[in-house]
Amino acid sequence: MHANSRAIVTNQPGPHQELARRVSRALVHPLKKPIAEHTRSAFAKADAWRSARPRPLILDAGCGVGLSTRQLAEQFPDHVVIGVDRSADRLSRDHGELPDNALLVRADLVDFWRLALAAGWQPARHYVLYPNPYPKAAHLKMRWHGHPVFPAILALGGRFELRSNWRLYVEEFALAIQQATGEVVHAELYRPDGEFLTPFERKYHGSGQSLWRLQLDLPPAPELLPTP
Repeated sequence: MHANSRAIVTNQPGPHQELARRVSRALVHPLKKPIAEHTRSAFAKADAWRSARPRPLILDAGCGVGLSTRQLAEQFPDHVVIGVDRSADRLSRDHGELPDNALLVRADLVDFWRLALAAGWQPARHYVLYPNPYPKAAHLKMRWHGHPVFPAILALGGRFELRSNWRLYVEEFALAIQQATGEVVHAELYRPDGEFLTPFERKYHGSGQSLWRLQLDLPPAPELLPTP
């Protein structure tokens, strides 16, 4: 298979010089963004769905068209899998019936993560697969590890896995994790061996790009998220 996905181009020679400051700020200053009502409603429905199925939870954050959610549900039939994405268009694409142990939710992740933490969710596994890398240096604050919601991502705990085709994104995320938790984790080269969790993963691999990931087990730590 051949694809033509463009390689990521950045004006950063290495980890962003403002990364540590951004992480420090997120760990100290509460995120004041109001919770959107549509996400509050979507979360309530997701929470009720999950409560009716008392099994370990897998959270697929930024699930896109939901193929990763479907595959994770099939891979872990004794878990429930909730895929979250903000795009109604992506979530509405027809990729067949969802497995009984999977749910797709349209919501703003910044709000959804905070609501999940407040509700005491403790996912067994938490995936962030191929997020928008925002490769321009000026856009650090838009990357998840440079965003004020970053502590909430870690605070949920569980087996956390990030994948990207941009090594620097994974390396920055690893540095942010170490700063926030003291846990040392490294970016590692990932070869999917024909099993692709997302269409992006298939496309990047088919374009000859290297794929990178980090994995670590995190304890639930709600105290990481500063409160007003």
